[in-house]
Amino acid sequence: MRTEKKLRLAQLRRWRIRKKVVGTVQRPRMSVRFTGKNIYVQFIDDAAGVTLVATSTLSKSISDRDKLAANVVSAKRIGQLAAEAAKTKGIQRVVFDRSGARFHGKVKALADAARENGLQF
Repeated sequence: MRTEKKLRLAQLRRWRIRKKVVGTVQRPRMSVRFTGKNIYVQFIDDAAGVTLVATSTLSKSISDRDKLAANVVSAKRIGQLAAEAAKTKGIQRVVFDRSGARFHGKVKALADAARENGLQF
């Protein structure tokens, strides 16, 4: 019962954020999702409903992916890789979708790493 309420409140938080954060071709939405084990980042054009670029701790292009987890150190690494992947597709500016998570800890580390590697948001 208690878990269901937490999940419902988390979903409402995500929907509330998504009402305000919309990605376009010029400025796609950088969606960040943390699970217990992994980190997922997608660059999404909401107008067309298309994912332009995606990366995660499970990406096969990462050489040391077995050492990555859902922690601050891995968040920094994924933030760098996401920024590099976005640059290869010509993405410079994004809107940041934190998926209901607080801008603190892992989320902040990922965002700062992406900013340091050239993304503007």
